Amino acid sequence: MIHAQAQVDSSAQLANDVNVGAYAIIEAGVKIGRGSQIAAHAIIKKNTTLGEKVTVDHFAVVGGDPQDLSFQSSTLSAVTIGDGTIIREHVTIHRATQPNTVTAVGKNNLIMAGAHIAHDCQLGDHVILANGCMLGGHVHVGDYAFISGGVAVHQFCRVGGGSMTSGNAVITEDIPPHGLAYDRNRLAGLNLIGLRRRGMPVESVAELKKAYHLVYAAGGNCAKLAEESIQTGNFKTPEALEFLHFFLGGKRGRFVQPT
Repeated sequence: MIHAQAQVDSSAQLANDVNVGAYAIIEAGVKIGRGSQIAAHAIIKKNTTLGEKVTVDHFAVVGGDPQDLSFQSSTLSAVTIGDGTIIREHVTIHRATQPNTVTAVGKNNLIMAGAHIAHDCQLGDHVILANGCMLGGHVHVGDYAFISGGVAVHQFCRVGGGSMTSGNAVITEDIPPHGLAYDRNRLAGLNLIGLRRRGMPVESVAELKKAYHLVYAAGGNCAKLAEESIQTGNFKTPEALEFLHFFLGGKRGRFVQPT
């Protein structure tokens, strides 16, 4: 199942049914799970691990060195890709910057053509990155997040699970779980359509709405208001509690704001 014109390092470990197209390059220490497809001209760099049924399309590069001027190429770091993830044409995913750390992409994600995932990013499961989306270093993306085409996300930002970001947005602050982000750090409310499509219980949706309005009270400090809301004990659903706890973490300390 390996094309005669592909280059596969002798130390790479490929399951018996992996397909590798012409002129693909698979470097030393790579591991690829069963049922995976590596298209012609794709490059899987050293020490990258792909799960089962992963697709890597033409001219994608997975596991390349970080675009960090202080990075030493001899650093032993890696990229991991979860089962069922699809990586389309010209996608670039860079390995982590510190020894024995990884840039991690979860399961069943769709990374569309030309998207970039920088060093040390952590993506959950069922994430969609549309064409030309750019994630800076150390960005965290929660499960079921949808980031539209051309979006630029600043390093160290967090994109909450279940959120949706509209095309060509510029994000330099954290997006809360289930938020609808657009333009430059603007928030249009909650992703209610996405919540319904995933069958979110009515009680959870109601508590999320309440938590949203409390945290974004006019002129208030989001983190302080979230902490006060948690301490009341009035929120019981996991979704609402996840939303509130989100404001207590992160490195940037700023959050997209409603219009």
